Amino acid sequence: MTPVELSRTVLRAVRRAVDDGELSVAVPERVVVTAPGPGGCGDYATSIALQLARPAGQPPARVAEILRPYVRDTAGVTDVVITGPGFLNISLQGAHTSAALVREIRRLGPRYGHSDSLAGQIVPLRIPYDIRAEVVADALTRIIGSQGGRAQVIHGEQPVDLRPVPAPEDPTPLGPDAARWALLHPAAHDRPRSTDEHLVQRESNPLFRVRYAHARTRALSRNAADLGFDAEPGDVQNSVTTLLADYPRILFAAATHRTPDRLARHLVTVADAALPFLLTVLPRGDEKPSAAHRARLALAEAAGTVLAGGLSLLGIDAPQHL
Repeated sequence: MTPVELSRTVLRAVRRAVDDGELSVAVPERVVVTAPGPGGCGDYATSIALQLARPAGQPPARVAEILRPYVRDTAGVTDVVITGPGFLNISLQGAHTSAALVREIRRLGPRYGHSDSLAGQIVPLRIPYDIRAEVVADALTRIIGSQGGRAQVIHGEQPVDLRPVPAPEDPTPLGPDAARWALLHPAAHDRPRSTDEHLVQRESNPLFRVRYAHARTRALSRNAADLGFDAEPGDVQNSVTTLLADYPRILFAAATHRTPDRLARHLVTVADAALPFLLTVLPRGDEKPSAAHRARLALAEAAGTVLAGGLSLLGIDAPQHL
């Protein structure tokens, strides 16, 4: 079950509780599920009980108790534990299995991870007149938009609420893609380095690894077509699956915390996990393409989709060849 599917599962649980007269609330349009926070457990957690407590006229813990059996009795859910003031912590059977996740990514394409969590919200970004602040605000405009919100960039107005450490030198000689990466990859409190290290095509360069991993996934699709087979989602035990499943949470966190560096670092993590896996996708020697090869190809293509989508949100090109 993917995060998107789990969100719909929890939403259906709320609707059933309302239909059964257990809750008297307007059913929300969407439920946000994230990784469990401190003190949490299981695979995912949701604060829907806290969200519904006031309109329901009941304490969050009581709302959570009402919703718990509705969520727990859903196919694919093995347990639901209530923690803190009313968080529902959900454990899944075969969490992060790749077949369903890959199908979801194939269906949504570059919009995988997008949501309406911030729908109707205007997020002000008050920035100084500085090139790094401009680039960060530009990336955040797209990331916030991916979650349904709208960023409003305001220059020079006090108080400034988005002030990343400025670059010590002009990054523009690096070219648009490397310059943006140099300014976006470090956390806001870290001083960026605008040096040629962002241009070298070596493993030491995180941007190169991300773009190379994406280009390799595209090359694998072309090579598989030459061998006469295509991708078919199946269950593949690989850390890439977990990282792709976590991508929607990363996007939401980057939008709400105004941290495009979270997205950049996650793309590096995906690329670093994907690169060794990509070596196993195609048949070797006289080996015939099998269901396992088709499943690995589907997961590789899904990784490429996420890498390209994430780079696009940062304003960076994802080349087909590198």
